[in-house]
This record gives sequence, C-alpha cells and structure tokens, in this order.
Amino acid sequence: MERFPEYKGREFYITGESYAGHYVPQLAHAILRHASPAINLKGIMIGNAVINDWTDSKGMYDFFWTHALISDETAAGINKNCNFTAAGAGAAPSALCYDASDEASESLRDIDIYNIYAPNCQSEKLIDNFDPCTDYYVEAYLNRPDVQKAMHANVTRLDHPWSACSDVLTRWVDSAKTVLPIIRELMKNNIRVWVYSGDTDGRVPVTSSRLSVNQLQLPVAAKWRPWFSSTKGAGEVGGYIVQYKGDLSLVTVRGAGHEVPSYQPRQALVLVQNFLTGKALPDCKECEQD
Repeated sequence: MERFPEYKGREFYITGESYAGHYVPQLAHAILRHASPAINLKGIMIGNAVINDWTDSKGMYDFFWTHALISDETAAGINKNCNFTAAGAGAAPSALCYDASDEASESLRDIDIYNIYAPNCQSEKLIDNFDPCTDYYVEAYLNRPDVQKAMHANVTRLDHPWSACSDVLTRWVDSAKTVLPIIRELMKNNIRVWVYSGDTDGRVPVTSSRLSVNQLQLPVAAKWRPWFSSTKGAGEVGGYIVQYKGDLSLVTVRGAGHEVPSYQPRQALVLVQNFLTGKALPDCKECEQD
C-alpha cells in the first residue's frame, strides 16, 4: 500500500477454489486482524472449496452414491464404518473404513472425479503440443534468488528448493480441520462470503459444500431458487442459490466441474460480476421483463 498509494482505500476481494477454501478465509482473517495500513477487505468467494473435513468427506461419498458411481453395499460400508464427525476428522480411519473407501476408489477408476460427466478421452493428439517441462520452468523461476527476494519468500533461508509437491514436508499434521469459525468471524465483520460449487465435481462436490455451510446453522434470508446466465430473453438456468443472513450465499453452477470457469465461463462471469457488485444473481422474473 505504501509502494502503490493509488490503491489505498479501494475495495479488496479474495477468491480461489479447492484448497483455497482454507487459505482464502485464512488470508482474509489475517488481513482483518493484522493489516496495517488498513486494507479495505469487502469479500471472499471460494469454489468447490475444502471447508470442513468431516462434512467434506461425508458429502463426497454421498455424491458418489446419489450419482450412481458406487454401489449400495459400498455406500453402506462407508456410512457404517467411517466416522464423519469432528472427532473422527482427527483420527485414523478404521480398517473397515479403508476397505470401503478402496471399493469406492475402484468404482471411480475410469471416471474423471473433477467432472464426472467428462468423456474419458485418451487421444494421443492431446499431447502433440504439450511441453512436459512446464512444471520445471515454474520451479526454476520460483527458486531464483531475485524472484524470492521480490516475493519476500524463503526469508528463513531454507536449505532445500521450493517445489509444488515437496517430499521434505512429509509429516504435515497441523492443517486446520475446519475454517468454519473463521468464516463466522468474517461474517461478523461484514465481509461478504460466497461459496460456489460446480455441480458435476466429485472431488469437493456440492453436497460437501451444502453440508459444510449447514454446520453454521444460519437463518435463510432468501430461499433456494434458480439463477440465470442472462437477463436477455429466456436465459439458461446457470444454477441455484440460497442466501443466508450475515451476507453468506451458497451458489451452484450447473454443468460445471471442479474449476468452474474452465467448464462454464459464461456462468462464471455472471457469478463474479454479481459477487463484486453485491447484486442478486438474475432470476426468471428479470428474464421475463427484458
């Protein structure tokens, strides 16, 4: 802010997907508590987000069963032997839970879990123009001393290089099991929170998002309804939305996988535009008026 004073006071939003369900709220929380000079934080938006371990896991297996990806017997074994509670999130699964989970994984072996309706494409043409060294370029760049200095990274001078998936940190056991208390604190400080979910993702599916948000036990401000990708004519149903008191919205995106913009860019644009402006997503009444 001192280096770029022209940005002081501007509204600031943070968005992300998947494990950003943890680090976006955590970053917002750090800004809220420690930012100096003050950053005008207004909202966060997290997509197909890892929020709460036990409901995320429960919702994933519920999604598999309700979308006919696993058998009744496998689903029953998971629900009987796996502990989807706060206490269970910190404990090692039982052998019977492992067995049932392995059965589910075997059923999904030939399915793209990040978009369960995606074709299983094995065409060799996809790799004709693929550069297999892309990851190495990124790692080489982020390990350059001048880049790390500019990013204020590796200030403790670690003796091993940065990598996307490090083999050095193999015993990471202090990951937060839930960010629900952080989300609740953000809401108390008038920070807008949108949780959106592509409804064909099986990795962190919409069922997980719904179960996690329901843990907050928030009063409904505007009931579940469809939203539309356009107000011009008969816009397509883009998904569904429910709004809660405290400025939290749960939004689904129809036909989108784990990374919503890559599957449904039009709906994603409408989603982001309305999040930033604080406006309600288009409904069918608006469509009829145009």
